[in-house]
Amino acid sequence: MNDKFLSMLGLCRKAGKLIIGHDACLSSIMTDRAKICMVCSDASERLKNEFQKAACYDGRELPVAYIGYSMDDVRGIIGFRAGVFTVEDEGFSRKFFELTSDK
Repeated sequence: MNDKFLSMLGLCRKAGKLIIGHDACLSSIMTDRAKICMVCSDASERLKNEFQKAACYDGRELPVAYIGYSMDDVRGIIGFRAGVFTVEDEGFSRKFFELTSDK
């Protein structure tokens, strides 16, 4: 595994800072713990719209990154198939923002 993004995703998961799945991520955003939200390339339009709205609801300015990886790509690294993830750590979120901005 040479891909920096997927490597960071695995590290973030092991550190306990990666929140996985719809309900957990929505809760993370609504309680202002999330630092970045990432949505897989094959997520539904409904899911993308829902999290885009949640990210700016009530004055929030949470970055939402649409990553170039499918749910199956990510499942191979973290062991779960989900279309949305949030990160609850400032350092990891900065790195993910840098990595997703390059794409």
